Amino acid sequence: MAKRTSKTTTKPSLFKRLLIISGKVVLWFILFSVIWVLAYRFINPPITPLMVQRNWERSAKDLPAKADRKWVKFKDISDNMKRAAVSAEDQLFLQHMGFDIKAIEKAYAANEKKKNQKKKKVIGGSTISQQTAKNVFLWPGRSYIRKGFEAYFTLLIELLWSKERILEVYLNVIEMGDGIYGAEAAAQEYYGKSCSSMTKSQASLLAACFPNPRRWTPNKPTAYIRHKQYLIMRNMRRLGPLDF
Repeated sequence: MAKRTSKTTTKPSLFKRLLIISGKVVLWFILFSVIWVLAYRFINPPITPLMVQRNWERSAKDLPAKADRKWVKFKDISDNMKRAAVSAEDQLFLQHMGFDIKAIEKAYAANEKKKNQKKKKVIGGSTISQQTAKNVFLWPGRSYIRKGFEAYFTLLIELLWSKERILEVYLNVIEMGDGIYGAEAAAQEYYGKSCSSMTKSQASLLAACFPNPRRWTPNKPTAYIRHKQYLIMRNMRRLGPLDF
C-alpha cells in the first residue's frame, strides 16, 4: 500500500507580506482619494486642514475659534475678483493641466540663489490648482512628502473638476486674514460689501495680499502692496476676459 505524501505549504516571506499589505494600502488610498475629490466636485468643502491648524494656534493663545466664511457660487463672484486672482497667482491657469513648469523652474532657481546667500524667504511657483489641492486636502508644510501628495491631488482635481470649479473652491477657501476665509468674508470685512460687486481696484488690492494675508491687509497697504496692486491691474488689462 503506497504511503500518502503530505504537501507542505510555505508561508510567504515577511517582505512579500509587507509588499501585499503596502499594495492594498495604496489601492485603498487611491480609491478613497478619488471618491473624496469627486465628492467635492459637487459638495462644498465644509472645513480645511488650515482652518483647523489656525484654530489650534488661536486656542494655544487662549483666543476663541474663528473661521469667518460664506460660500459664494462661481457665477456670483465678481469677474474682477476672478481676473485679479488669476493675474496675481497663475496667469496660465486656463492653459495648463495643473503645473506651470517654467514658474516652478524659475522659483527653484531663485530659491537656490537665496539659499546660497543664506536668505530664508522662499519663493513659490505653485499654480492655483496646486494651491487649491493643498488648501483643501492637505496639511500646511513644505516637506517633499507633502509636495508629492500635492502633485497627486492637483492631477486629480484637474481630471475630475472643471476649471470653474477649481477657481470657485480656491476663492472660497483661501486664507484672507486672521480667521477670514474666502472672497465673500474678505469683501465684507475689508470693504463692507459682497464680493459680487468688488471693483478692479478692490479685487487687485485683495489679491496682492494673497501670499501672506496675516501680514498684509487691504486696510493698511504698504508701498510694496500698492506696487503689487498696480502690477496686478496691469496684468488684468493684458489678460482680458476669462474664457471658461
